[in-house]
Amino acid sequence: MKHSNIYIFISFFFIISSFGQKNNQNVKNTDLTHYLKQIEKENLITHVTTLAADEMEGRRTGETGQKKAAAYIRDFYELQNISAAKGTSNYYQKVPSEFMQRPFSPTLSDSENVIAFIKGSEFPDQYIVLSAHYDHIGMANGEIYNGADDNASGTTAVLEIARVFQKAVKEGKGPKRSVIFLHCTGEEYGLHGSRFYTQYPLYPLEQTIANLNVDMIGRIDDKHIGTGDYIYLVGADRLSKDLHNLSEATNKKYTNLILDYTYNDPNDREMIYYRSDHYNFAKNNVPAIFYYNGTHADYHKPTDTSDKIMYDAMLPRVQLIFATLWELANSNKPIKRNN
Repeated sequence: MKHSNIYIFISFFFIISSFGQKNNQNVKNTDLTHYLKQIEKENLITHVTTLAADEMEGRRTGETGQKKAAAYIRDFYELQNISAAKGTSNYYQKVPSEFMQRPFSPTLSDSENVIAFIKGSEFPDQYIVLSAHYDHIGMANGEIYNGADDNASGTTAVLEIARVFQKAVKEGKGPKRSVIFLHCTGEEYGLHGSRFYTQYPLYPLEQTIANLNVDMIGRIDDKHIGTGDYIYLVGADRLSKDLHNLSEATNKKYTNLILDYTYNDPNDREMIYYRSDHYNFAKNNVPAIFYYNGTHADYHKPTDTSDKIMYDAMLPRVQLIFATLWELANSNKPIKRNN
């Protein structure tokens, strides 16, 4: 049977349209792949080494070393020309001493969250929070608890991801949704910094799409020695199946890590879900993922030093977090919370 001229025209139109749609999708994927490659191992080494140096004195909340670390983070954002979050004093959100006083907790001096912000181009009033605590437990008995894995590694991930997002902004590829880079204080003594932020949010929690929280991603635990690249994910499906599905699809497409959900079990005896800053977002109905490498022999010991960070394992984890944040920030529709 012959094709009529109108049929040929319609067929041609749909072929061209289909090509355009595929081409647009390829452009988007190419952008993400391109920026993934901009994450640099040398930058990870620089940040971890600096934040976990003896000069930081273990970054105990409210003390000199923590203040030095906060200044280092602030100066980095200024250098990258990434804006301070609204309502901060030059990137600092003060967390007062009295807010952090709890039963059986040590007395802590005033401290500060450090918060930077990149405004979304299409949905500026929808927010994603990328967080990591930058404090540690200071010094004891003349020894410095450097906290390289806990949590200079997570802090470093946030800094490097922010740098590459800002590079994308400068090249006209900035995120559709706004991204908040939240460096929390006081995590080690009661998740104080994230608790303060969620009680006094600088951007509405109702419009906060998700929280990606990074706490210890620089080492390998005993379970995974020799098994290949992995990361523990905690919480992704608790409040949003969409978040879990996006995370899984992103990993499969871009990084192909082993995603271990052991600590996502509601019956987890270690109760990892409740032990880092994502929990304060989750309990306020903000879907969250906690990225974690598991414990090791140097956890909360003076031996958690930067020379023991496994940067070749850390790099693809940072890339996974970057890719997940990119997909959350640039999807046409926001993820939905579970009913």
